Amino acid sequence: MNNRHLLSRRDFLTRAALSGVAAALWHRDASAASSGGKFSPQIPVFSKLYQELKLDFDQAAELTAEAGLDGVDCPVRPKGEIEPERAADEMPRYAEALRKRKLDMLLITTGINSVSSPHAETVLRTAKKLGIRYYRLGFSTNTKQKLAGVSLPEIKAQLRELAALNKQLGLTGVIQNHSPSGRSTYVGGDLNEMYEIVKDFNPDEIGVAFDLCHALIVHGDDWTARFDQLKPHIKVAYVKDVKRPRQLTPFGEGEFSKTDYFKRLKQMNLTAPLSMHIEYEWHPKGQATTREAMLKMLQQNLRVLKGWLAAA
Repeated sequence: MNNRHLLSRRDFLTRAALSGVAAALWHRDASAASSGGKFSPQIPVFSKLYQELKLDFDQAAELTAEAGLDGVDCPVRPKGEIEPERAADEMPRYAEALRKRKLDMLLITTGINSVSSPHAETVLRTAKKLGIRYYRLGFSTNTKQKLAGVSLPEIKAQLRELAALNKQLGLTGVIQNHSPSGRSTYVGGDLNEMYEIVKDFNPDEIGVAFDLCHALIVHGDDWTARFDQLKPHIKVAYVKDVKRPRQLTPFGEGEFSKTDYFKRLKQMNLTAPLSMHIEYEWHPKGQATTREAMLKMLQQNLRVLKGWLAAA
């Protein structure tokens, strides 16, 4: 066999292999196109819930896996699952317990309001090492009445310093829109105010964690216009179902099914994890909470949520 014939045979085999790969890729893309594309972001649970059972990290990871979730949105804040001063030690331990079960610490929820918040840089540098991209900020100050002496310009100045640190670390800090609760009025709870806060920031440094539950409570059906205005800044989405005026419910019993929330998230190609929040009374009053009941509740809510995503 001469070299010319050998090279020709090699060329043929190479081209055949490449054609097979191309055909497989074409089939995959054609299937995705024909189905309109599947919207399947990772779904962590806001693991503040686990504090009700006082679960340790291994127990929390095991329950998360059994429930069929992809990981946790961990509260790393005062009185959270992890206290900020323990973040450097405990965040990696929790993350390792999750990874043993092929899960991740996908998001964290913090009390950080500025670079001078206690242990802020330690928490954020630890998050970066663990591959976490998004963290929630902890604002709960009324900007109009200047509770605690903090004004909107001062908040934006604090955010500029945080934005610089986020740029350095490759992280995104997000502000959740939260309706008034008790004596607390949250920064950005009114989405018009939220827009004024974030409009001049790079969304990859300071963005929005959009919470439809609280948007419905504050803005009613006008939430859609506020969503559209904020769309370039929305980086993370939260899910907790609600009946107005403010009754939080199991998933599927509130108003989420009547909205196009998930279609909107799909259309904007949201790729960040979708944080599942359980904020209603999920167990009968007067009865002790149990792991079995929590597991059943998580599985049921996750089934409903995945149904919403499949229909988007």
